[in-house]
Amino acid sequence: MNTHPLPPAMLKGEGMTSQRARDRLVAKLKEEGIKDARVLDVIRNVPRHHFIDQALHSRAYENTALPIGHGQTISQPWVVARMSEALLEFGVPQKVLEIGTGSGYQATVLAGLVPQVFTVERIEELLRQARRRFRQLGLPQIRSRHDDGKLGWSDEAPFDAIILTAAGDTVPTQLLDQLSPTGVLVAPVGSPSSQTLIRMRGDGNGDFSQEELAAVSFVPLLGGIG
Repeated sequence: MNTHPLPPAMLKGEGMTSQRARDRLVAKLKEEGIKDARVLDVIRNVPRHHFIDQALHSRAYENTALPIGHGQTISQPWVVARMSEALLEFGVPQKVLEIGTGSGYQATVLAGLVPQVFTVERIEELLRQARRRFRQLGLPQIRSRHDDGKLGWSDEAPFDAIILTAAGDTVPTQLLDQLSPTGVLVAPVGSPSSQTLIRMRGDGNGDFSQEELAAVSFVPLLGGIG
């Protein structure tokens, strides 16, 4: 049940957060190569301004990353769309693990595309804010956990897909161990100065193929909790 639901005006937005602003963003994403109509439709309907500080609402539907505090950002809409699209390309995963809840925006987009989303965040205050947004938007299909994201969520494994919203030098082995044998993992990897978005696919026999999708820039993947 939706707890303290957002009023329609907050969902619809006005001025720089209006439907027209969202439509312009979606048109921009199409121009930049996002093709999956399901992803574009969800991006169009999710109130991104709800995931950032009110002082930044006028920039909510720009195709840019924005600060959310604690040294973290809400990802650029193109990146959210591309990662979501990459997860869906070979079929709709039933159960997705996200590492790095942040504002909750990526998890909310995924919740409009797949049946179940499990999301892990190491910074307690960010997770508290994200959980409030999930409740206000009425998203019981999202389950969240305050923990070290590098450890994944072994109690709920295996996952059909895993998405990382922070970049490490490599993908933690513990996360690959929680992916189903034919699952898909999408993650940024590399150093702060040079990162690549990759997709890994299980072949069903314990091996993974890997492809590079785009050059990206993410906050670092850190261990521990805060």
